[in-house]
Amino acid sequence: MEVVLSIAIGISLAAACGFRVFVPLFIVSLCSYFDIGVEWLGEDFAWMGQLPALLSFGIASLLELAGYYLPVVDNFLDSIAIPLAAIAGTLVSMSTMVELDPLLKWSIALIAGGGLAGVIKGLGAKTRLISTATTAGLGNPVVSTAETGAAIFVSLLAWFIPLMAFGFILILIYMLFRGVRRVASRRKKSSDLTI
Repeated sequence: MEVVLSIAIGISLAAACGFRVFVPLFIVSLCSYFDIGVEWLGEDFAWMGQLPALLSFGIASLLELAGYYLPVVDNFLDSIAIPLAAIAGTLVSMSTMVELDPLLKWSIALIAGGGLAGVIKGLGAKTRLISTATTAGLGNPVVSTAETGAAIFVSLLAWFIPLMAFGFILILIYMLFRGVRRVASRRKKSSDLTI
């Protein structure tokens, strides 16, 4: 059961990296540093629960959060955050998976962790582009706030209730895909009508 929980927490935290790259890493570091909840970090990743990592992830989180509230900067951050989210998703997945064969651990971390983080970040970037196009950027702070809230919520849920977090992620992915497709089809229909 511990293996299943460690995979669920790893994938859920990776998904949270798709919303904000550094917030899940900061929450993992914070919980590990203060020994809050169950200790999920593997031995090779104990450094994440030490003070230098906590301070680094905290500062990076603050800078990332601030950047997403600045016009134009938010769209720029999206362009560089997709690969960063995939890397962070892979890292955080690897950090929590215990007692797995290294090949299986890397496969899950790269495909499910990094891949999921990249997909979610890509959907978020597309949502922000749609918001920029339809609201001249005025709706972007709402998108940013929702993403930040999702990153915090999913990270905490993953740390304390991993299976529920994993179920939430599955539902969220379904809703995001439907929402983005619906908005994109509406935009296509309205552009077809104006031609």
